[in-house]
Amino acid sequence: MALLCVPLVASSVDQMLLDADKAKASGADVVELRLDFLKNFQPRQDLGVLLREKKLPTIVTYRPKWEGGQVEVDEQKRLGALRLAVELGSDYVDVELKAADEFMKSISGKKPEKTKVIVSSHNYENTPSVDDLTNLVAKIQSTGAGIVKIATTAKDITDVSHMFRVMAHCQVPIIGLVMGDRGVISRVLASKFGGYLTFASLEAGKESADGQPTIKDLLEVYNFRQVGRETQIYGIIGKPVYHSKGPVLYNKAFSSVGLDAVYVHYLVDDLPHFVDVYSSPDFAGFSCTIPHKEIMCECCDEVDPVAKDIGAVNAIIRRDGKLLGYNTDYIGAISAIEDALRAENIQGNVPGGSPLAGKLFVVIGAGGAGKSLAYGAKEKGARVAISNRSYDRAKEIADSLGGQVIPLSELEHFHPEEGMILANTTPVGMQPKTGVSPIPKSALKHYRLVFDAIYTPIDTRLLTEAKEAGAIPVSGVEMFLRQAKGQFELYTDGSPAPVDVMREAVLSKK
Repeated sequence: MALLCVPLVASSVDQMLLDADKAKASGADVVELRLDFLKNFQPRQDLGVLLREKKLPTIVTYRPKWEGGQVEVDEQKRLGALRLAVELGSDYVDVELKAADEFMKSISGKKPEKTKVIVSSHNYENTPSVDDLTNLVAKIQSTGAGIVKIATTAKDITDVSHMFRVMAHCQVPIIGLVMGDRGVISRVLASKFGGYLTFASLEAGKESADGQPTIKDLLEVYNFRQVGRETQIYGIIGKPVYHSKGPVLYNKAFSSVGLDAVYVHYLVDDLPHFVDVYSSPDFAGFSCTIPHKEIMCECCDEVDPVAKDIGAVNAIIRRDGKLLGYNTDYIGAISAIEDALRAENIQGNVPGGSPLAGKLFVVIGAGGAGKSLAYGAKEKGARVAISNRSYDRAKEIADSLGGQVIPLSELEHFHPEEGMILANTTPVGMQPKTGVSPIPKSALKHYRLVFDAIYTPIDTRLLTEAKEAGAIPVSGVEMFLRQAKGQFELYTDGSPAPVDVMREAVLSKK
C-alpha cells in the first residue's frame, strides 16, 4: 500500500508547522518539507524547529531552480542543508540525481540508520519510453539510493502506461509519478502498480507539482486506502472530463457493495490509441462521454444492437479479452423525461403508451448523446427535430430517424406548435461557463418540458429559465444516475446497483 505524502509549501516555518498538523488531521502518512518555498530560509534554525516539532515522518526536499524548485541557491549551501537534515535525523531526504554522487559521498559513514535517501529525477518536458525509464531506474539505483523517484510529464494519457509498467516490475522501492492533467491517474493508482508513495496537496492551490489531487479527493473520492494490487480499474473517458462526477458516484457505490474496484478520470485525446494501450484485464471497463461516444463504436470488438443503431457507445466492459460496447444514455434520459411528464399527468396521444408519443421532440446537439436521445424519443413515438451547429451533421441523424432539421440560427423562432419537448445535449452552460444557454429564454415558453444533459451545475441557466417560462425542468442528474445504474449492472454482471447510495453521492458533491 502506497504511503500518502502531503508536500508543505508554506513560505514561513510557522505556517509550515500549522499545515503539518492539518496534513496529519487529514490522514497523511508523511509530509514533505519543501525548503525552497520558505522565505529567508535559515538552515540550522528553521530545520531544527521543523524536525523537532514534526508529528509525522518527514521528507526534507530543497529543490533547486534547475530541477523545478522555487529559488536560485548556492549548490553547496543547498547540499549542506540536506546534510544537516540527515544529521538531525530526518526520516527521508530527497536529492536530485545530478547531485546524488556528491551528496552520497558527503554523508558516507555519517547517515543515521533511520534516514532513507530518495534520489529523484524530474522531467518537465515529456515521459520517456519504458526502456529509457528502466535505464533511468538503474542509474538512480547505482548512486546508492534507498528509494528511486521519477517524475515525468504526460503529453498524452498513454504516457502514464510507461510509468505503470516500470513501477510494476521494479525490484526496489519506487515513487513513479506523471505530472499534468493527463497524469493524475498515476497518483490515484500508485498502490495498484507498486508505488512506494504518492503526493497529494493539502488543499487546492497548495500543490507542489501540476496534476496533484487534494488529499481530501484522494481519500474521499477515489478511496485511496482501498486500492491495491488486485483492484479492478474503471473510469470515464472524455475531453473535458474532470467535471464528471463519475468517480464520486461509482467509488461510493463500489465501496458500499464491497467491490474491489476504483473509478478514475481519463483525459483522452486519441481514443483508439488509448484503447490499444490500456488493454490489460486490470482496466475492466469504461464510461465514455463527449466527444468520444461515436468513435468508441469503432473501438469495441462487439457493439450491442441498440448502441449500433444509435451509433454511440457510453458503456464498455471487458469480457474474455474483448471490449463490449453498450448505450445506457437513451434509457436514462428518456425514462427521466417520461417520469417527469407522468408526474404532471401529461399523456401522449396513444392510450397507455409513452407520454412522449406524438410529441415534437427537439434535440440540440448531434453528438453521441444527441443521437441517443433522438433515437429514444423516436422509439417512444415522438416526432424528432435536430438542431446543431453543423447542418449536415443534424440532417444525417434526422434522415436516419425520419425527422426534420432546424438550423441553429432558426431555433429561437421555431414553434410550429405548443407543448414541445426540448433536450439540450451540448456542453453549452456546463462548468465553468455556466452563464450561457443554448437557446434564448423567450423561446422556452413554447416548450412543455426542457431537459438538459448537463449536470455540472445541476441547475443550469437553461433549466432555471425554463422553469421561469413555465416549462417542466429535468436535470441531467436524472439521466446521469439512470445511465450509471445501467453501467454499474453491466460492470458487475447484473448485480443490483445501490441507487440510493449513488444518488446521495452525486447530490452531496456540489
